[in-house]
Amino acid sequence: MDDLRDKYIDLIANAGSESALEDLRVQAIGKKGEISLQMRELGRMTPEERQVAGPRLNALKDEIASALAAKKEALANHALDERLRSEWLDVTLPVRPRRQGTIHPVSQVTEEVTAIFADMGFAVAEGPQIESDWYNFDALNIPGHHPARAEMDTFYTHRAEGDERPPHVLRTHTSPVQIRTMQEQGAPIRIIAPGRVYRADYDMTHTPMFHQIEGLAIDKDISMANLKWVLEEFVKAFFEVDDVELRFRASHFPFTEPSAEVDIRCSWEGGTLKVGTGDDWLEILGSGMVHPHVLRAGNVDPDEWQGFAFGMGIDRIAMLKYGIPDLRAFFDSDLRWLRHYGFAALDVPTLRGGLSR
Repeated sequence: MDDLRDKYIDLIANAGSESALEDLRVQAIGKKGEISLQMRELGRMTPEERQVAGPRLNALKDEIASALAAKKEALANHALDERLRSEWLDVTLPVRPRRQGTIHPVSQVTEEVTAIFADMGFAVAEGPQIESDWYNFDALNIPGHHPARAEMDTFYTHRAEGDERPPHVLRTHTSPVQIRTMQEQGAPIRIIAPGRVYRADYDMTHTPMFHQIEGLAIDKDISMANLKWVLEEFVKAFFEVDDVELRFRASHFPFTEPSAEVDIRCSWEGGTLKVGTGDDWLEILGSGMVHPHVLRAGNVDPDEWQGFAFGMGIDRIAMLKYGIPDLRAFFDSDLRWLRHYGFAALDVPTLRGGLSR
């Protein structure tokens, strides 16, 4: 045990990176590490031998784990020191001339999408970001056992113990805006609902807060054909192409019936997305005909009215159009990133003048 201790203490002290440190952890106290294998031998010892060897092995394992943690912290501190040394700023320098600010891609794409749908007669509707459980789930025909209602997927607000009132959530989609607008305006109606939404997820393509836009059109003779035309016109205008091919795949959403995922024909030549040509397909949104239960929740008679709805992620279509690889960068507040991907303040998107720079 003393030899093992000396060996790993020296190796840990000389480790030059976190990856090397992780390799040492696996070698020493991983499932098949040397110390772990020694601990498996305890079962073959006599009770007297175990009383001696057990505490020593546990102490050795704890010492190695502590040494690993201390070295990891030291490496992190060293990396931070190097970064601070290389990114220093002399605060005594004269101020720089004021630079013109830039528009965030999410704001720009929201304006682009709004301009496109406004040209097709859609008004913009907004609603609260903290919603009741009824507006966020029940009114949208989402049953109580649905996975989206689990606390691992949805952010619920705190309630005092014994509070019997229905819970509130950070809205998981902008669909509650559709219910509120139907209740306020009735039918016919044609709206889009852009805004922030919240879900418990975080990786390159998911963040706890992101942006979504949903559309709703209700009238007496609306069909899937109208939905297809609206989405085709949107994709052509947004990606600024003359022709586009959409593919509708049968799917299931509680708030629409029938439901369909929508793909666009595209190619990825040279790692660049080209819409309208190629042999690949890319999913961009979900859609369908509004479920009768949802119409009733909005005080609209489903025997007299029908309509379609669709929804897409603003951040996602911004990434596709402008070649942004990581969703998390949208929210890092890095001015260098914003200067690279941002838009000039006067780049107001219009269908006649062009949506993008």
